[in-house]
Amino acid sequence: MSRRLSSLSPNALGAVAALAALMLDQAHKYWMLKVYDIAARQPVTLTPFLDLVLSWNYGVSYSLFATHDGAARYAMLAVQGAIVVGLIVWLRRVTNHLGALALGLVIGGALGNMTDRLARGAVADFFHLHTTLPVGPLANYVFNVADVAITAGVALLLYESFLTPPPLSHRP
Repeated sequence: MSRRLSSLSPNALGAVAALAALMLDQAHKYWMLKVYDIAARQPVTLTPFLDLVLSWNYGVSYSLFATHDGAARYAMLAVQGAIVVGLIVWLRRVTNHLGALALGLVIGGALGNMTDRLARGAVADFFHLHTTLPVGPLANYVFNVADVAITAGVALLLYESFLTPPPLSHRP
């Protein structure tokens, strides 16, 4: 972490990470949809296992709970908003930089996908990870920059949980 970022309070670092993830996600989506026009060019093969495509996700992960009507979409947004509020409360209580960075990435990614749902009615996904081998859920997965931020944030939270010793009261 750069000296400038490490000099920020954990709360400020989390806010910067959230804003950066949100802005990067929305800038990438704007570029893919409006400038590059992925809808007219898809699929674009990047590697034998990764393509650029346009996929509209009307649900959450793997299109679970897909909603096409306004009321259900707003209900999903309300649930997502409540989760983000909970994450912000958690962020305000974090006292270390790694946890704050992780939560900021998750918050920013969630806000990026919520922005899509509000503005476009669905979340735009572009990266199609695929394989012909039956290797589980990643055999056919489409995601975006917000999803990468969320996944990185969760991975950092897991990493941090292994680094942080339990409180003295919980030790054997």
